[in-house]
Amino acid sequence: MARLKVTQTRSKIGSKQNQRDTLRSLGLKRVHDVVVKEDRPEIRGMIFTVSHLVTVEEVD
Repeated sequence: MARLKVTQTRSKIGSKQNQRDTLRSLGLKRVHDVVVKEDRPEIRGMIFTVSHLVTVEEVD
């Protein structure tokens, strides 16, 4: 199964509470944090919620 490398590129300051909670549940705490997650619909939805704060790459 494909994996996604998610990097937080922008600060969560000034964002809505649900977006801050989503970043936290993805495992991102600060700018330039990187996590690798399985490519599942739940994770894709979370990434869509904070797409303006993160960058996503596909990893094998």
